[in-house]
Amino acid sequence: MAHLHITSWVIAFALVGLVTTFTRSGNERAAKISHMILRADYLLILYSGGSLFALYMGSDQIGLAIIKMLIGLWVIAAMEMVTMKYKKKKPAGMWWAQLVIAGIIALILGFGFLPLGILPA
Repeated sequence: MAHLHITSWVIAFALVGLVTTFTRSGNERAAKISHMILRADYLLILYSGGSLFALYMGSDQIGLAIIKMLIGLWVIAAMEMVTMKYKKKKPAGMWWAQLVIAGIIALILGFGFLPLGILPA
């Protein structure tokens, strides 16, 4: 399940880049299609993340897993806000900063502290 989760969020980051690039270049149709695919990808992220979270239930890592889950939701919210700010042609700098900060924290927690990542212990 960890591989599905990692693949989904890597695709999500690529799609955020595509949506913002298409929006900046004026290709609204491609931006809209990419944004819909990104939103479908959110569902995969939530499903696979929920499955990983369920594996932590009853373990001593549950507190850290709850924090990681909340930060993961923050990453998804920041991705959506970045794409919507670009679509509405409003400044997105603060949301980019939040996306980077939350993404780094999520990576550190997922790979560095929680044992269900793909890195060997």
